[in-house]
Amino acid sequence: QVRVVESGGGLVQAGGSLRLSCAASGRTFSSYAMGWFRQAPGVEREFVPAISGNGGYTYYADPVKGRFTISRDNAKNTVYLQMNSLKPEDTGVYYCAASKYYRGSYYPHGYDYWGQGTQVTVSS
Repeated sequence: QVRVVESGGGLVQAGGSLRLSCAASGRTFSSYAMGWFRQAPGVEREFVPAISGNGGYTYYADPVKGRFTISRDNAKNTVYLQMNSLKPEDTGVYYCAASKYYRGSYYPHGYDYWGQGTQVTVSS
């Protein structure tokens, strides 16, 4: 099993930046693709980005493409989400998740382990 813990959320004005971190336990961290999802009140959890186990493949949801960057440091068992040019519609609880599939998935059911989430609030 893998335990994941998100951190780095907070309140930021539109146009600002935040970096989220996801620390994962486990001896086989590099074998898991990692993804970020977000959920706003009354809205289904939505995919944000994902990264393959070795970091060689990344993909992003259209609303964040060009603004967010996912990366990972397997030596530290940590994945990061750098969020720039934040918009109010980026507000939500951000969840980190681990997938046994090589490239993760666009869908929540493609992930096996989830963190508890960290709140990101972007004010206008």
